[in-house]
This record gives sequence, C-alpha cells and structure tokens, in this order.
Amino acid sequence: MSAPEAIAQSPNYAELAKFLLQPFLAVPEALKVNAEFSHAHTRVLIRVAFDEAEDRGRVFGRGGRNIKAVSTTIEGIAQVAGQSARLQVFGTEPEQSSRGTHDRRPSRPSSSPPKPKPKPKT
Repeated sequence: MSAPEAIAQSPNYAELAKFLLQPFLAVPEALKVNAEFSHAHTRVLIRVAFDEAEDRGRVFGRGGRNIKAVSTTIEGIAQVAGQSARLQVFGTEPEQSSRGTHDRRPSRPSSSPPKPKPKPKT
C-alpha cells in the first residue's frame, strides 16, 4: 500500500478525538486537535489542547479514567487500521502525562504507632 492510499484509508483521528473529548468541555470550541503521521503512516501522534483549567479535571476524570478511556478507544481504532496511535494532552498547566500520573499525591507517613516518650527522671 502506498503512502497516499494509507492516508485515504486511515481513520480521521482529529475528528475522532474531537467527538470523544468535546462532551467534557465547558466550551467545546476551545478544543484544538492536531494529528501527525509518521513517515511510513504506521504511527500517529494526536495532540489535543484546551483553554480552561477547570476542563482539565473533567477531561482527565477521577484518577485519569476519562482520558484513559479516550486514549484506549483511539489506540483500538488505530490497531484495527494497522497503525499505532498516541494521545498527548496540553492545557493551561505545564505538560502532564496523559496516563494519570499527574494526580498522584505525596505518600503518607507510615502508620506505625508513636514511640513512647521517656519518663522524666526524678
């Protein structure tokens, strides 16, 4: 299959990403999507960006569930088309991973019982 044929038969990743992400946004028109194919058209990088910081929470969802579901859907469609796809999300905050690692909290101190205080000498 030649490169032009691969492009013609390839899914429209930009429209797919818009379709999956716009319901999470307060202002759907603020969503910007860019799909970039590799030279051999076997890999596609999909970059999405939106303006509102509050939308970031809705797009990612609790524990990254929403963005993981969107990413898995896009990866599945790419696999059926004989391609591989990766989703990157950009927003108002510095670049974060789309795999949910941005949501990790600092670890808690160990829950071992407190050490007894020494008795004062009399």
